[in-house]
Amino acid sequence: MRFMAMVKAPETSEPPPQALMDAIATFGEEAARAGVLVESGGLAPTALGARVRLAGGKVTVTDGPFSEAKEIIGGYAVYEVKTKDEALEWTRRFMELHKENWPGWEGESELRQVFGPGDFPG
Repeated sequence: MRFMAMVKAPETSEPPPQALMDAIATFGEEAARAGVLVESGGLAPTALGARVRLAGGKVTVTDGPFSEAKEIIGGYAVYEVKTKDEALEWTRRFMELHKENWPGWEGESELRQVFGPGDFPG
């Protein structure tokens, strides 16, 4: 089973502390050695992005930043695990790294199962 964990928090102008980045690198190495980490990455600020929206039969493109966004996805990890509980444990440990290495930071990780072409009948 594949799960994607998406880290969401208010967008800030300050980069994460180096201690957190080092801890994330070590955590990623551990998850890779365990054979559960498929892919992970951080996302650039919304100022470098765009939104493509379909509404009222029209496709529009809006360049970032997105001032109306209360929280943004700042990073993600894709895990290949046997159970949802296993994915939750890796995600919980990842959030603990933030608690330990970025005092005062607040955010959340949303965990969602990833479906591939073979996961749907027909």
